[in-house]
Amino acid sequence: MTIRSEVVLPSTNLSEDISFFTKKLGLRMEMIYPADDPRVVVLSGHGLRLRIEQGGRAAPGFLRLLSATPDLIAEGARLLTAPNGTRIEIENSETPLILPETQHKFVVRRLADQAPWVIGRAGMQYRDLIPDRLGGSIIASHIRIPDGGPVPDMVHYHTVGFQLIFCYRGWVDLVYEDQGAPFRLYAGNCVIQPPEIRHKVLYASDNIEVIEIGVPAEHITTIDHEMQLPNGPANPKRRFSGQQFVHHRADAARWMPSRLAGFDSRDTTIAAHTQNIAGVHVLKANGGPCRRASHNADILFSFVMEGAMTLQAEGQQSVQLTAGDAFVIPPGMLSQYLEISEDCELLEVALPGNFTTDAPQ
Repeated sequence: MTIRSEVVLPSTNLSEDISFFTKKLGLRMEMIYPADDPRVVVLSGHGLRLRIEQGGRAAPGFLRLLSATPDLIAEGARLLTAPNGTRIEIENSETPLILPETQHKFVVRRLADQAPWVIGRAGMQYRDLIPDRLGGSIIASHIRIPDGGPVPDMVHYHTVGFQLIFCYRGWVDLVYEDQGAPFRLYAGNCVIQPPEIRHKVLYASDNIEVIEIGVPAEHITTIDHEMQLPNGPANPKRRFSGQQFVHHRADAARWMPSRLAGFDSRDTTIAAHTQNIAGVHVLKANGGPCRRASHNADILFSFVMEGAMTLQAEGQQSVQLTAGDAFVIPPGMLSQYLEISEDCELLEVALPGNFTTDAPQ
């Protein structure tokens, strides 16, 4: 059974409207009747099917035409009004990715403060870890799915500059474009989702929790109704806008001295695979003292995964942090981690990936 849909528009002068929509906008005529005194015309093009009725009771309407070459439509005009009053807006279909300038700020977000969980895409619960999002430059979300099982997700992609998924608790089954068969992302492991890589969440354990970082804060999610995943053959070294897919596995990583005294670090290799757009490390306490330090990264976000510590930052009140808490230290601000528990473990995300830490004597 074939079902077609039409947008119905009115007309007070059908011949003028036919001329406008065919000659000005490039639609083609599909039907017109009655032949001796036309009152209805059906036009199609640009993904539209329009039914224009002489003396029709429909509202004039507002149409948006999206094209990769908008200047080739209507002689480059971007806003037009048809004889029947319909307004037409012509826009570029390739939405540019705008990275807002970071508004630097010291931020602490504690789980104990009862920040609201909001129902988001595919029924997942979101907790905002950077409420003001540093002027729109970044979003950090604590995401959970209380009840495990199949996830009602669709193949989709994000128009982003950088995106990280770090599995904090439980596990989740994922599948990605050109990365082969679905796989299970376990706690302590992470992936980056390069710009516009198609992917889908398949299945989640009970009480799954992930930390998701996105740059910029507001970005478009697009559903791809055509692609089936997994696709093939696999091409794991493919680059998407210069970035390569990364699946970091904690059990295969090496612990090395951290940029901060008092911690060891495992590098997820994300900086090396994103042309240094971002770097992601996991830090764990090694029993030594942590000295005061500052950094020159544009954004340095940290999430307390395990244990506890006290954060002391220049010009700020000291704050005790426990698992589930997050903080941002702006560039140039001296800070120090004190009263670090033996099991303290942090997720640290930096943009750019390589930056300098200064620990004055």
